[in-house]
Amino acid sequence: MEKISIIVPCYNEEESLLLFYDEVCRVSAEMSSQEFEFIFVDDGSKDKTLEILKNLHQRDSRVRFISFSRNFGKEAGLYAGLSHSTGDYVAVMDADLQDPPDLLAKMLEMIKTEKCDCVATRRDSRKGEPPIRSFFSKLFYKFINKISQTEIVDGARDFRIMTRQMTEAILSMGERNRFSKGIFSWVGFDTKWLSYENVQRIAGNTKWSFWGLLIYAIDGIVAFSTTPLVISSIIGIIFFIIALILIFVIIIKTLIFGDPVAGYPSLVCIIFFISGIQLFCIGIIGQYLSKVYIESKVRPIYIIKSTEKDMDKSSH
Repeated sequence: MEKISIIVPCYNEEESLLLFYDEVCRVSAEMSSQEFEFIFVDDGSKDKTLEILKNLHQRDSRVRFISFSRNFGKEAGLYAGLSHSTGDYVAVMDADLQDPPDLLAKMLEMIKTEKCDCVATRRDSRKGEPPIRSFFSKLFYKFINKISQTEIVDGARDFRIMTRQMTEAILSMGERNRFSKGIFSWVGFDTKWLSYENVQRIAGNTKWSFWGLLIYAIDGIVAFSTTPLVISSIIGIIFFIIALILIFVIIIKTLIFGDPVAGYPSLVCIIFFISGIQLFCIGIIGQYLSKVYIESKVRPIYIIKSTEKDMDKSSH
């Protein structure tokens, strides 16, 4: 019997966990020809998430959990779940039921009948999402697809099912600055897309603020494109040329036409403008240097505090 591992990163999901568990149990019962394991990754939750996971493991041996020593972020949670999965197929889902478990059967059927390595989901629309967030999300996808050779599909979700071969390829990328949407695409393999209508959270609140998404977007751009470095170089060349032209204009106006160079206010504006451009370009370079600095430390992507195995040992 083939096994499906379902990876579920969790951060303060006490309100939705039981609802999610009931749904995946119902779906797994309908897919009775498959064996399941549910791997929940507690990303340093401050509510009763871990307590609920321990209770679920006592009720159902298919439920496994990994509890981090602190909050390491969703990307670390995904990597930990993938690392501990044992299934022939591996699915990634959110615990808030925005990724409908009912699609799992169709996704598995597609991956088998269409002989592909991955079936990924994307939203048809962003209905229910704040307009400003939708605008910047679309802008991000357009921008990153222009500057990167790795295609990232607009509206793509982390919700997908993959073969063991593709999972191992993803795990081979041990970088600490992880941007999973880009990694899923970068490793290649044949991916089919399944569209569905946007679903609202079943309970609780989103953990992603606008600022958090902005930082995540910058991480994605830095991780999968060096174009910003090229842009900063081009800006430098353009302003160097402009400066040369202005120098010649000032010399000609002063020596030939006797026109005195006026304007301390204009000089201040130019200094502020050029300084801003310089700081912008230095900031771009700094982003890349900071990622190299973090990678050079070779720190672990996550630290595990406890798992269901520790719980099993203590009970014997």
